[in-house]
Amino acid sequence: MALPSGEPETSVLPGSVLVIGACGQLGLELVAALRQRYEPHLVVAADVRPPKNPDLLAGGPFELLDVLDRSRLDKLIRQYRPKQIYHLAALLSATAEKNPLFGWQLNMDGLLIVLEAAVAHGVAQVYWPSSIAVFGPDTPRDHTPQVTIMNPNTVYGISKLAGEQWCEWYHRKHGLDVRSLRYPGLIGYKSLPGGGTTDYAVDIYHKAVAGENYECFLSEDTHLPMMYMPDALKATLDLMHAPAEQIKVRTSYNLGAMSFSPAESAASIQRHLPDFQVTYKPDGRQQIADSWPASIDDAKARQDWGWQPDFDLDKMTADMLLHLKEMQLA
Repeated sequence: MALPSGEPETSVLPGSVLVIGACGQLGLELVAALRQRYEPHLVVAADVRPPKNPDLLAGGPFELLDVLDRSRLDKLIRQYRPKQIYHLAALLSATAEKNPLFGWQLNMDGLLIVLEAAVAHGVAQVYWPSSIAVFGPDTPRDHTPQVTIMNPNTVYGISKLAGEQWCEWYHRKHGLDVRSLRYPGLIGYKSLPGGGTTDYAVDIYHKAVAGENYECFLSEDTHLPMMYMPDALKATLDLMHAPAEQIKVRTSYNLGAMSFSPAESAASIQRHLPDFQVTYKPDGRQQIADSWPASIDDAKARQDWGWQPDFDLDKMTADMLLHLKEMQLA
């Protein structure tokens, strides 16, 4: 069921891409990127509720979908006949800890429903994001390798680790071309944080541009792997359009770009906004962050399909502040 090897298709059937969880931080920007790559009406956005700002998903079809509703998913697949499904719906780390049983149900059952539907309907490719949350307190924290000890201690991380194994199983048993990336913390200016442990790295920029100081829920020296949204989109699309024979990892690829602490993020902002101040009041998310890597070894992704990030901390900060100021004036 894999797409033919070689260059990605430029002519695709109507509804050839279905994005589930399209209203989330990654989903909103991925839909926009896909609609730039293909004709906009060929990219179907779906979520359990409409976006708060309808303009964010304007220009292409939107469908209501609870990913736990298999019959509704089957109906949409029959209607649009997607060649690719991007399954992004999930409860993130901090939110899942507050509602662990629903976090497991949404993250685990949702993935299995999508994988089963893809096999049943002959969908060519499935994309599902994993996370650095699959690692745990016994994982090497610096330059965390692709294959290593993985003992996550959050519901989110446990579900992502199990999901990686299911993705590999569906590829091995059913030939499903399912691909995955272990995202670090994602930073973007188009949407607000969604309940993750790395959310400070988004919120801090919004506060700075608004002229407010920021109280950080992690300690100032907590180093975590991070990535600017344009790099995350680039990595996702590069992975999904790489020839199948180049994809050697069918659990999930390590993905890295930069690693920094809240104090380093604040210093980068202060080079543009000297009066900006940050205080630190670690909460329960600190324990989660302490169990995650400080930096990532993504040599396998670079070797297999040519991954290379474009942004470091200071380049990202300049771009974030520019766009947030533009949005403030709009």
